[in-house]
Amino acid sequence: MASSNPVAEAPPAPAAIEWITEPDALDQWLTGIRGEPLALDTEFERVSTFFPIPGLVQLGLGTEYRLVDPGIAEQSMEFRRILADSNSPKLLYAMSEDLELFRHWLDLEPAGVIDLQIGAALAGAGFSVGYARLVETLFGETLDKSATRSDWISRPLSEAQQRYALDDIRFLAPMADWVMTNLAVRNLESALAEESDRFASELATQDDYANHYLKLRGGWTLSPRQQAVLRALTAWREEESRRRDRPRNRVVGDPLLIAIAERLPESVRRLADIQGLPQPVIRRYGDKILELVSQGRAASTDAMTLIPAPLSRQEQSFYKQVKRLIASAAEAADVPVELLAPRKRLEAVVHQRDLAAGLFNSGWRRQILAPVREQLEELLRS
Repeated sequence: MASSNPVAEAPPAPAAIEWITEPDALDQWLTGIRGEPLALDTEFERVSTFFPIPGLVQLGLGTEYRLVDPGIAEQSMEFRRILADSNSPKLLYAMSEDLELFRHWLDLEPAGVIDLQIGAALAGAGFSVGYARLVETLFGETLDKSATRSDWISRPLSEAQQRYALDDIRFLAPMADWVMTNLAVRNLESALAEESDRFASELATQDDYANHYLKLRGGWTLSPRQQAVLRALTAWREEESRRRDRPRNRVVGDPLLIAIAERLPESVRRLADIQGLPQPVIRRYGDKILELVSQGRAASTDAMTLIPAPLSRQEQSFYKQVKRLIASAAEAADVPVELLAPRKRLEAVVHQRDLAAGLFNSGWRRQILAPVREQLEELLRS
């Protein structure tokens, strides 16, 4: 595909920018969905806060587009209902931050979401293609991205901001048509909904305080006892970051949590010996950190999941063999190997010598890997 030869007709930009300014009016407008996909996007700010601050909601039904202030959207019962309704499809692009916003802002878990960035990858457009690039490729239209980092909280929004916001939803419905047409040719019609649901479910688990320590991959060298301390420290930091609405690294950064867990300080003086730990952190949290270290040291590690170690040299060689086979299947299906087999999934397969560990035994992944499945299973048994 080339931008000079668009493959679909660009939807016309609306002559006028329309806002919905009352919750009742939004309720009424949304009742017209009747199973039609809702194009959805948000603008927000997140510079010095833990939680994203909603700035704008953009909605599209067919060729009708509306802008909505967050204060109006959050009062609309129909908006909340549709977001949580798995039978009402919502079209988004690179939806992870939007879903996080809805979880924390509206305290709900969106369902029935369709991520067209995933869809584009399954349809042959490439892995993790940006929205503007895909719009140019499919529709031959170059988007003005100058308003991307602008202030979405202050009012009034400029004409350029409003046009930018509308452009973020104007192409979603025809983009979805292109995606689904190509998925039908590949016999992957159900893959997009399956993968979008899986991705949304995995995002929802990010709020699990108890397992956040597993994301600190640099802590793999710690002993089980030290990792139990790290688990306690990261769970506390999650709670404190949310309570104060501050980014995690503004409370205590990952490397410092690992250093505390490694050193296991028993006094404020020992805590202060840890290189790089700021004095304000020690003054504010010193006693709490020491309490958490003590609790972590006393905790049972019998059923504790440890942070996976990097692959050994022998495992790396085996990893390459497994990936080579999977990559051949991905290439034959014209699906990005990065989407089919993310590194974390492949490492799990290598560690456990089991395709099920990487969730390759069901759904669209099983379908794509069918031509090489016997070879993979034989390799895993070797």
